[in-house]
Amino acid sequence: MRAWLIPTLLTLAGCAVYQLNDRYGAPDPTRYDRMALSYPAEEYAKVRTIVDQRCSVCHSCNDAPCQLNLASHEGLTRGANRERVYGTRLAATAPTRLFFDAQSASQWRAKGFHPVLNERAASPEAEREASVLYRLLALKAANPLPDVAVLRGFDFSLDRAEQCPAIEAIAEYEKKNPLWGMPYGMRGLSAAEQATLTKWIEAGAPRAPVAPLPPEYAKRVAQWESFLNGDSLKARLAGRYVYEHWFIGHFYFADLPGQEYFELVRSRTPPGQPIDVIATRRPYDDPGVERVYYRLRRLAETPLAKTHMPYALSDARLAHLKALFIDAPYEVSALPSYEPEVASNPFVAFRDLPVESRYRLMLEESQFTLMGFIKGPVCRGQVALDVINDHFWIMFEQPDPIRSELQAAFLARELANLRLPAEEEQGASGPLKWRHYAQLEAAYLEAKSAVLASARPPTLDLLWDGDGRNPNAALTVVRHFDSASVVQGLLGEQPQTVLLIGYPLLERIHYLLVAGFDIYGNVGHQLSTRLYMDFLRMEGEMNFLAFLPRAERQAVHNRWYRGADKEEIALLRDTQAYFPAETGIRFATSDPLAELDAMMKKRAAPVASTRYALPTGDRELHRLASLRGRALANLPEASILTVRDESGTDHHFSLIANRAHSNVAELFDEAERRLPDEDSLLLASGFIPAYPNAFFLVQSSELGQFVDAVAAGDYAALASAYGIRRTDLRFWPHSDALQAAWKRSEPREAGLFDYNRLENR
Repeated sequence: MRAWLIPTLLTLAGCAVYQLNDRYGAPDPTRYDRMALSYPAEEYAKVRTIVDQRCSVCHSCNDAPCQLNLASHEGLTRGANRERVYGTRLAATAPTRLFFDAQSASQWRAKGFHPVLNERAASPEAEREASVLYRLLALKAANPLPDVAVLRGFDFSLDRAEQCPAIEAIAEYEKKNPLWGMPYGMRGLSAAEQATLTKWIEAGAPRAPVAPLPPEYAKRVAQWESFLNGDSLKARLAGRYVYEHWFIGHFYFADLPGQEYFELVRSRTPPGQPIDVIATRRPYDDPGVERVYYRLRRLAETPLAKTHMPYALSDARLAHLKALFIDAPYEVSALPSYEPEVASNPFVAFRDLPVESRYRLMLEESQFTLMGFIKGPVCRGQVALDVINDHFWIMFEQPDPIRSELQAAFLARELANLRLPAEEEQGASGPLKWRHYAQLEAAYLEAKSAVLASARPPTLDLLWDGDGRNPNAALTVVRHFDSASVVQGLLGEQPQTVLLIGYPLLERIHYLLVAGFDIYGNVGHQLSTRLYMDFLRMEGEMNFLAFLPRAERQAVHNRWYRGADKEEIALLRDTQAYFPAETGIRFATSDPLAELDAMMKKRAAPVASTRYALPTGDRELHRLASLRGRALANLPEASILTVRDESGTDHHFSLIANRAHSNVAELFDEAERRLPDEDSLLLASGFIPAYPNAFFLVQSSELGQFVDAVAAGDYAALASAYGIRRTDLRFWPHSDALQAAWKRSEPREAGLFDYNRLENR
C-alpha cells in the first residue's frame, strides 16, 4: 500500500501545482521580500488585533506548530516548516530564528519554509485560493466544531504529529480533516472577524507602513548605544558582559509615551548606521569580525507572555552601570578571545571585571535573570524544568565589597574547575562528559567547603534585603509541568525547597541554561546541561540548609531526596561535610524549617510586592488556598480563576496546582515519584502563568461551592459547572477580557497568553 500511496500523493500534489500555476502563474518567492503594497493603519490595526488574539496565541516563537510564527508580519511571510525546533536529535540542526537567521521571505524559502500566503499573481481569487492561511480559516468557517464539551478526534499533545500542509496539499488536507480548520480545536472566528481577514488577504495581506522611530526614542537609543560601545578596553569588556546577560530582554524607556520595545543585538555596523545583525548560535560565539557593536533593535513582534521579559532603561540605571563598570577602579589589559573554552566560561572571559559589579548587574534584576532559563529566546525551558520542584523560593547572598574581593581570589584559583558543558559545543557530551564535569564540580565544592568551614556562622544578615527598596530580593518559582513562572516575593506558606544563591552560582545558572544553551543542539548537549543543573540546584539548596541547626539539616535534605538513588557528588549529599559549622540563628520551636521559612518571609517583607496578595477578608479564597492533598491531583497545573462580584466586576486569580515529588534528581519516570498526598495550591491575585491550562468563571455567591468542588477532586464536574472550555461559545470573549484586564493592571508585563496547553477534558 505504501508503495502505491506515495506516488499517488505525489501525483495529486503535482496536479495541484499544475492547476495553481495554470490559473495564477508560478510562485515568486521574492514577492514578500519588499512589500509593494500597504494597508491603512487603522484597518491594519484591526487585522493585527484579530491575528494576535485568535492566531498568535497558538502560533508564536519557536514552539509554534509548524514553526508558523504569526506574532509579526515577518513571521507570517516567512511561512511554515515541518521540522521541529524542539526534539531529540543526534546532530545539531541549523537555527531558524526569526529576524536573525534570514532576513527575507525568499531566504526562508531556501531554508525549507513554505508560504502560507499566495505568492503567485495577485487577484482576489488567487489571494484566497493559493493561500494556506485563508483556506484553513475558511475550512473552520465551513465546518465549525461540534456542539460538545470535550472534543474527540483531536490531538492536543505537544509532541503530536504536525500536518503543516503546503498549498499544494491543502485540498487533500481539507478532504481528510474537515474539522481541522484554524484555530485548531477551538471555536472559529466571528463573521465580522472572518470578513476583516478575508478583505485583508484579498488585498495581498499587506501591512501598514512602519512609523519612524520618534525622535525622543532615537535620542535615548543613541545614548545607550554610546555607553555600550565605548572605545576603551574597559568599556568594550563591560559592553560584552552586559550584552551576554541582556540579549534575552525587551527594553523600554519608562518615561516615554507608547509601547516601544527594543532588543540588544550584535551588529557588524556601529551606531548611526543600519544594523547588520550577527547571528551566532550563542551570544558569546565568535562573531567573525574584528569588532562587534551592541545595538538596540526595535522589536517588531507582539509581546508574548512566554517570552516577554521587560527591562526598564533610564538615566539612573545608565549612571549606575557607569559607576559599576566604567568608574570602578580596575584595569583591563587585553580583551578575552572567543575560543569556546574562554568565551563559554564567564569566570575566565570576565575575570578582569569586579565581582561585585557583575553580581549587581544580575542581582538587582534577579527576576529578569532567573526568568531567562524559563523564558528567553527558547520560549520553552524544557530542559530546565524537570530539574526543579513545583514550588520553591529563591533568596540571595548580600553583596559585600570585602566578600567580593575574597570571592574574586577564590574564583581565580578555581577557574579550571568552573568549566561548563557548553564549551564542548556540539561535540562529545552526555553521560560520559557529565562524569568529567561531576569531577570538576566535586573539586570546586571541596575547595568551597574548606572556605566555608572558616566562615562566620550564617545569620539572616547574609541575605540580601533588596537594599531596602528592591522587590527582587526574594523570588518564587512555580513549575507547571513543562512550563514555569518566576515572580517577585515569597508566595505560599511553605515551599517545597529553598535556594540561596550567590554570585558564582547565579552566573553559572545563566551561562548553563541561557547564554550557553542551544535549543537547536544535539541530545548530548541537552542531556549534559540537564544533568549539570542538578549540581547547581543542589548547591543552592545546601547553601540554604546551612542556616538550619547542624543536627536538623540532613533530615530535611533526606526528605527532599526521598528514594533518589542516582550517584551524586558526596558533598551534595552530606550536609555536615558541605558546611560543618553551626548556624548563627537561634531557633525557638521544634520545627526549625518552618521557623526559618517564616524568618525569610519577614526578612523580605519590607520590599515585597503586594500585587499577588489575596483580599484579607475573603474567607473562601483563603480556604481555597489552604487546600492540600490527593484531591488536587486532577486539577490543571495552571488555571485562571475569575470571580464575578454582585456588581458584575471581575476579579482574576492565578490558581497553581503544585505537584509533590519524592525527589527531582531523576531524568525519567516522574509519575513514579509523584506524592499526590502532599500536593498543594498556590492562589494569587492577578496573572502568573503564560500557558494557562484552564479558565474558570465563578459568581462570588457561588465561590464556596467552587471551593467544595475543588476539594471533592471531581474535575469533570468542576469543569462542567465552572469551566470555560476551548469549545465554549464564551471562550474568545472571555479570553479577550482576560488579556484586556492584564494589560490594564500590568501594561508593561502583560503579553499574549499561549493556548497550546489548554486542556480538553
